[in-house]
Amino acid sequence: MWLLILLDSCIVLSTIYFSQMLINPNSSTLTITMLVSSISLLLGHHLFSLLYKLYKKAWEYASIGELISIFKVITYTIIVTAAVQLLVIQQVHVRILAITWMIHLLLIGGSRFFWRIYRDTYLKHPVNMKRTLIVGAGSAGTMVARQLMSSHDAELQPIAFIDDNVKKQKLDILGIPVIGGVNQIEQLTKEYNIANIVIAIPSLSKKQLNQIFNECAKTSAKTQMIPMLEDLMTGKVSVNQFRDVQVEDLLGRETIELDMTSISDYVTDKVVLVTGAGGSIGSEICRQISKFHPKRLVLLGHGENSIYSIEMELKEAFKDTEIDIITEIADLQDYDKLMNVMTIYQPNVIYHAAAHKHVPLMERSPEEAVKNNMIGTKNIAEVASIHEVETFVMISTDKAVNPTSVMGSTKRLAEMLIQHFDQISSTRFVAVRFGNVLGSRGSVIPLFKKQIQKGGPVTVTHPDMVRYFMTIPEASRLVIQAGALAKGGEIFVLDMGDPVKIVDLAKNLIKLSGNNIDEIGIEFTGMRPGEKLFEELLKKDEIHEEQIYPKIYIGKTSELYIEEIEDIINNFRSLDRDHLRKMVVDLANERVPNEKKLVSV
Repeated sequence: MWLLILLDSCIVLSTIYFSQMLINPNSSTLTITMLVSSISLLLGHHLFSLLYKLYKKAWEYASIGELISIFKVITYTIIVTAAVQLLVIQQVHVRILAITWMIHLLLIGGSRFFWRIYRDTYLKHPVNMKRTLIVGAGSAGTMVARQLMSSHDAELQPIAFIDDNVKKQKLDILGIPVIGGVNQIEQLTKEYNIANIVIAIPSLSKKQLNQIFNECAKTSAKTQMIPMLEDLMTGKVSVNQFRDVQVEDLLGRETIELDMTSISDYVTDKVVLVTGAGGSIGSEICRQISKFHPKRLVLLGHGENSIYSIEMELKEAFKDTEIDIITEIADLQDYDKLMNVMTIYQPNVIYHAAAHKHVPLMERSPEEAVKNNMIGTKNIAEVASIHEVETFVMISTDKAVNPTSVMGSTKRLAEMLIQHFDQISSTRFVAVRFGNVLGSRGSVIPLFKKQIQKGGPVTVTHPDMVRYFMTIPEASRLVIQAGALAKGGEIFVLDMGDPVKIVDLAKNLIKLSGNNIDEIGIEFTGMRPGEKLFEELLKKDEIHEEQIYPKIYIGKTSELYIEEIEDIINNFRSLDRDHLRKMVVDLANERVPNEKKLVSV
């Protein structure tokens, strides 16, 4: 700072005398006019520099804003000097002051911007920098380019922009040309020898991102994205900390906005209990619910490690709030324990996320699916009803629609139990159906990633198999919103958009990992027991056409087979696995035997 003050003082004092010599070379420079003008210029310059914080700016990042500050300081200094000349010597030397103003602007501005020019030109290390194409020539893309150009630590060298706005094409931004549109990415990447592609359009929809990624995937360049806007705004990351494109970016749908008021009304300052709180969905429900500041959050689960993990995470994340976070290790088949938990905590809201969900495993152990998905649901629903819990939300699955598997069938029968309890209880019981959750435990994506890391091949059961996908946060938000919409007895269904081919998902994951599809390979293994080629979210006789909330539908109530469900629960231990499997699947598909009671074998 003192160096700049000394430099500016020398410039201010020398330029007034230099201007005098230019106007009148033969005149004496040591006159009262020059002395008054010098003092006025010097004091005025430092006064306005202090006012506009000229000595507190980081000049290595100087831009238009700093230039405007310099312009104001010098202009106001000259105006003050002119006023002083008028007051003291009753004459304003306009030509001298005009030349002084121009030289001041040139020298002071030049001295500041010289450091940025020197830094950008000589302090960068362009050796082995990766030639980078920036997709998006808007404000975010420009910011990325500026950061890369000004940072001597950056490994990426911006070579060109891509933008579909034809008005920007063939223009230069920050000296970097806009060379074409998205459909030319493959051609231009080869032409400009691009090693990295950065997608810098924060407002992209999922469909648009898919389109751009598909074009980038045709090249050998590594594709990355700028960080998420919320991370930039909260300061977690800077704009040049790029992240790899994730499969969630490509398959996740547009974010559904929550009705914050209605959720707050039934969650804030209430006691909330979550079963399966250590699982993928259960733990995310706990995270989302905690943002609404419940009075107490009870984490109930069977696995002590997962419950401990989410407890520690929540206590750290919400340590500055007054949320009372309680853990309970319990098995849903232990009716007495559940009754005891209800008596102690008296929850207002229950989210029932505990379930066995792995299709092939439940085919091999149908009795475990009955015990956990049916008996466990019946137990937690019954104790909730006895203790007059206000709202009970059960997590279901698209595999419960026309189920061919034991897992899907037991979840469909659990839905019937929930709807039955709603009819006989003051508690509002509802179920929420959605498709596969990206990245959840036991899902296909972690499996694919492990196979890719080992060098392949990636195993897909059938080339035509399709599934609906959603992200864990979105699924959890739907569950929470459903509780606010609940009147009782509904099965809520999310409009999940278009289903995704599993083989296309595998190909995208291979590309995202930076590998070649031919090198990794895809192997078709055949469909497993209980699997379907495609999943449905509603049966034909369940469909309501209108949405009750953006992207949320409600299914019609179908016939409930409560007596038959009770028979299965009471007699399943005496049935062999094949017989039990058939009984569960038949009943879930409403193929009810003539005899009302099951016959033990």
